[in-house]
Amino acid sequence: GGGDSKVKIWDLRTYKELHSYATYGGPPTSLDISQTGILGVGHGCHATFWKPDALSQKLKEPYMKHTLPGKGPLESLRFRPFEDVCGLGHARGIASIVVPGSGEPNLDSMEHFTNPYMDNRQRREAEVRSLLEKLSPDMIALDPDVIGSVEESNSILRRQRLRDLAEEADARKEAERDMEKNKKEKKRMRGRSKIAKKLQRKQKNIVDDNVNKLREAREREKAEK
Repeated sequence: GGGDSKVKIWDLRTYKELHSYATYGGPPTSLDISQTGILGVGHGCHATFWKPDALSQKLKEPYMKHTLPGKGPLESLRFRPFEDVCGLGHARGIASIVVPGSGEPNLDSMEHFTNPYMDNRQRREAEVRSLLEKLSPDMIALDPDVIGSVEESNSILRRQRLRDLAEEADARKEAERDMEKNKKEKKRMRGRSKIAKKLQRKQKNIVDDNVNKLREAREREKAEK
C-alpha cells in the first residue's frame, strides 16, 4: 500500500506489478494475510477484505467490507490464527469482527508451536524436540568403539591420580575444620544464657571499693549479733 491510495500486487520473481486495487477514505495504513490467504486492508475508517484469488488475478469486488465511522484511521489490522476473527486497532481502541473462512479449520497439533491450547509441559517438550532435531546424530549418539574398552594408562599416571585424590580429600577436611572453628556460639535466650544472667555473672568477678566496704559492713553486723 502506498500514499496514492492503492494496494499493488507485485511479482518478486520478475519485479513487475501485476495489478492494483484502489482504496477510498484514505491511503492503506495496514495490511495482513490470513492463514487461508484472505487479504485484509485497513484504509481510513474502513476495512476491506479480498478473497485469496485477489493476489493472482484482478477481482471486481471485495469479499467483505467493514466501516468504523468516527473512529479515525485504522492503525493495525491483524487476523487471529485458527479462528475466523480479525482485530482492528483504531484511534479510540480495539474492535474485532468475524471474517468467515479466514482461519485454518484443521489444526495439526503435532506441528511445533501450532497448537494454541498447549500447556507449559507440551510447550517445553516441543522446544526440546525442536532443539534435538537441529543436532546431528553424531553429537548425541555413543561411539561403539569406546564403550566397553579399557583406558590405557601407566603406573605413573595412576599414582599421580591417587595423589591428586588424596590432596583433594585433605583440603576438604581442612576446610571443614576451619568451618567448625569459625562457628559462632548460638545466642540462647533461655535459663543461664539470658543477657541479664550473663551480666550478673560478670559483675561477680569485678572487685572494687564499694564491694569491699559492703562485705566489711556485713561481717561487723554478724559479729555484733
